[in-house]
Amino acid sequence: MDVLVEAAVESLDDALAAVDGGADRLELCANLAVGGTTPERELISAVVASVNVPVITMIRPRGGSFVYSARELDRMRRDIEAAIQLGAAGVVLGVLDAEHCVDVEQTRMLAGVAGPEQVSFHRAIDRTPDLLAAADALISLGIARVLTSGGAATASEGLVALDALVSHVGERLVVVAGGGVRAHTVRGIVEGSGVSEVHARCEGSAARIAGIRDVLARM
Repeated sequence: MDVLVEAAVESLDDALAAVDGGADRLELCANLAVGGTTPERELISAVVASVNVPVITMIRPRGGSFVYSARELDRMRRDIEAAIQLGAAGVVLGVLDAEHCVDVEQTRMLAGVAGPEQVSFHRAIDRTPDLLAAADALISLGIARVLTSGGAATASEGLVALDALVSHVGERLVVVAGGGVRAHTVRGIVEGSGVSEVHARCEGSAARIAGIRDVLARM
């Protein structure tokens, strides 16, 4: 099975290590301790210039709630424009409304800046009350991918929901399994859900990504 490995990184050293370990795509963030925020523009430029795999950048002005003010949304719009101009292959974002559903209007606005086909919706979807309804909203907007643990703390714990989501969306939306993806869990996650992409954090060493890649190569 050909499974794409996306690595979350927050520095140039992490990015180089992840690629050395076999990552197919990088999600570049700042502040991964809070789930990731928008990286500095200088870092985006440096990483894009230094690796030979696609780099997608987190667009999130702060940690915490995924309900944003008008000022924060304007900042996100400008950050998307900058990331694409700096050579990012896409962006990662997530906007919810007061009921914790996908904010369709604001997501459409932000996705339109980059082009929906270059947008991943991140684990904000795991805060929504209905994953399938949220996925339908993303499909209606033309969003390319969604990163999710199936609404659970980890992808391993969310396998039933991930499997249902993959079956529901078919080829209309790429489901990327994230949350606790490690060498010892990735086989169960892929086989139990049918996802074609997985997401794992790289923390300064190629070992974690290489371990995941090794397991996938033997499946």
